[in-house]
Amino acid sequence: MTKHKIVITGGPSTGKTSIINKLESDGFFCFPEFIRSITQEVKLSNDAMEITSNPIVSVDDPYDFNLQLLQGRIDQYQDPKASDKQISFYDRGIPDVLAYMDLFNQTYDETFIDACKSYRYNKIFILPPWEDIYTSDEERYESFEEAKQIYLHLLNTYTKFGYNCIEVPFGNVKERSTFILEHVL
Repeated sequence: MTKHKIVITGGPSTGKTSIINKLESDGFFCFPEFIRSITQEVKLSNDAMEITSNPIVSVDDPYDFNLQLLQGRIDQYQDPKASDKQISFYDRGIPDVLAYMDLFNQTYDETFIDACKSYRYNKIFILPPWEDIYTSDEERYESFEEAKQIYLHLLNTYTKFGYNCIEVPFGNVKERSTFILEHVL
């Protein structure tokens, strides 16, 4: 039986997590967004800077932060809990790390590129910026204009690695999750 690894990506506040939560409540195996957990760790560390923008640019060592993020996404990809599941959904994928690094003009080495080439997903769903639902919170620092730039960087990065991104149309959570499932099942 073929295993399907499906990424749901997009800029901040596009509905990714709501869709992941809906899919999970419908019985699908889903991985949460990994960056929120390490952002909280950075905030709690004694030597951390105050994070007032994307943590990729406000931590003391952005390269190390991105390396941790990359490793966390690789760990999710390799997680044995998903091995007996036909379909696993991911709230962001490995190429997201490079897209954000490109956005903030950060350099990366072959470690990052090799990870994107080695750990391949079956389908990529991308959620476009949606101003009507855009909100910020204590882990989401970007403006709506920055969210549009992130979307373009994500689209470019996934395309560069040979993916055909499927854009998820606007709609309520059920409509959007149904759209995704119709393209997966």
